[in-house]
Amino acid sequence: MTRSSTQFVPAARVLHWLMAVMVLSMLFIGVGMVASVSEWHQCLIHIHKPLGIAILVLVVVRLIVRLRNPPPPLPADMPAVQKFAAHASHWVLYVLMLIIPLVGWAMLSAGGYPVMLSDSLRLPPIFPVNAAAFAILRHAHAWLAMLLFLTFLAHLGAALYHGLIRRDGVLRSMVGGRAK
Repeated sequence: MTRSSTQFVPAARVLHWLMAVMVLSMLFIGVGMVASVSEWHQCLIHIHKPLGIAILVLVVVRLIVRLRNPPPPLPADMPAVQKFAAHASHWVLYVLMLIIPLVGWAMLSAGGYPVMLSDSLRLPPIFPVNAAAFAILRHAHAWLAMLLFLTFLAHLGAALYHGLIRRDGVLRSMVGGRAK
């Protein structure tokens, strides 16, 4: 079965929407975690760590799917600067989704904290215990997360622009509707 050249493959669409929900959830959980001193703090930490590792694993899968199934071409009449911005923002999203969980894992390792995915599944440390590195990685994790959120918002804005204003099929290619 061949796919339309105007559509992302189903695996890419499923991974896209699943990861969109996961990343957005993760961003809000992270903000809630650092802003909370309530009994919810530990609960949020127990969600944040395995969700971050799940995002790390899924972004690797997603990159494999993308490299094996190139995305549909952007509209021919789209200005070159917008095409560049579209491609660049996608790769920035991929890089951030790879780097942020790794920085978080390294940060916890540097702080001497275990990365527990469940009560019995513990990931090995990936960085030596070092208080100064912990502080630097903590700030880097937060700043990269803010950059991810801004890039996410730009991506959402561009999708809405293509879907509601240009109506050029770019949004439809990821939603999975029929091309006109």
